[in-house]
Amino acid sequence: MAGLVSPRAYWELVRGNRNFRLLWLAQMVSEVGDWLYSVVLYSLILERTGSAKAVAIAVVLQVLPQVLVSPTAGAVNDRISRRTVMIVSDLARFVIVLAMLFAVRGESIWPIYVLLLLETAMWGFFEPGRSAILPNVTRDERELLVGNALASTTWSISLAVGSALGGVLAVVLGSDAVFVINACSFVLSAFLLSRIEVHEPHAEAKALRASDFVDFRPVIEGFRYISSQPLLFTTLMAKFGLGFMGASYVILPLFGERVFPVVNWGGSAQAGGMLGMSLLMAARGVGALLGPLCGSMWAGNRPERKRHGILIGFLILAVGYISLSAAPNIWVAAAAVMFAHSGGSNIWVFSTTMLQMQAEDKFRGRVFSADYAFFVVAMSATSYAAGVASDMGAHVRTITMATGLLVLIPAAAWAFLALPKWKSAAD
Repeated sequence: MAGLVSPRAYWELVRGNRNFRLLWLAQMVSEVGDWLYSVVLYSLILERTGSAKAVAIAVVLQVLPQVLVSPTAGAVNDRISRRTVMIVSDLARFVIVLAMLFAVRGESIWPIYVLLLLETAMWGFFEPGRSAILPNVTRDERELLVGNALASTTWSISLAVGSALGGVLAVVLGSDAVFVINACSFVLSAFLLSRIEVHEPHAEAKALRASDFVDFRPVIEGFRYISSQPLLFTTLMAKFGLGFMGASYVILPLFGERVFPVVNWGGSAQAGGMLGMSLLMAARGVGALLGPLCGSMWAGNRPERKRHGILIGFLILAVGYISLSAAPNIWVAAAAVMFAHSGGSNIWVFSTTMLQMQAEDKFRGRVFSADYAFFVVAMSATSYAAGVASDMGAHVRTITMATGLLVLIPAAAWAFLALPKWKSAAD
């Protein structure tokens, strides 16, 4: 049915589909903990080093290892139970985040970087599994679209709530409490995932062996599959373009700490900067929440609207960050961030749904590993460039304007290269 997706559809999916409900709750608790901890971590790094490049390196280490593990992660997720992969990843991240309590006490910053790298490697196994298992826990295309929109909405709520609370809890309870809360969220996530009962046909084909970790034939087979599907490969490029917004992970902390710190509440300058950063990152979460709610209602099950929605999302991102570069106060800045990321979240939801519908189940893990790999390569490059530019003297407003203009490149590529492919296929 090509109708619109109503708000009631979200409630019906959560209430009527137990397996999806458990997957959704697991996502929610772990992501809230992650955003609590990210705000504190970025603030500690800025305070200790005074360098935007140091924050950019932290961002890179939170995403780039996905590229390194993606070939193995995709093959593993296509050979054994994806539910099991996610549970093991959660338990490993529990240990890693607890170790961060000791790392932040040292004089050197490199132990923090090492732990960020390890945590991201575990995320590199978890996230493709979550995306790949979603079609197995939903019952039709309509539920799949609603599930993807709700997953993106949940990420957005987690970002908004976690970012808003992260600074406040760190000021009130201390940073140690924030790290402990994040670690415990992974244990709760693993428990919820363990209760899912789902049939995973791909796991019945062949058991995973130790030699499979150095056997690159499944990886090569996955690349051949992707390259043989022109529309599938084109869809992968949507998140690569979205990765051009990686600079936002440096821009928002810099705006919060240096341009719009919350200084009229009577606390320290460092705490004021953390609260300013929390407010802007929370605004990003609110925008990313509203985007899929409106976008999925507009697109429904109409494939052509999803494709055009990606183009609209790129344009909204560009306008939002160009507006942010000239914001006169933190409230206008927050509104610009909210508007921009409402568009970015629609790019994520529409492209993810398109990939899930196009990819065969036995290849889905490798497809999503490639999808995230393209995304984080672009994200790592732009975030690092933003950090270096700031340390070389570029004002954060100039970096923000450049970021808004940069995102017009993938917008043009999607308009003039990607969309005509579907028209040609239809003809």
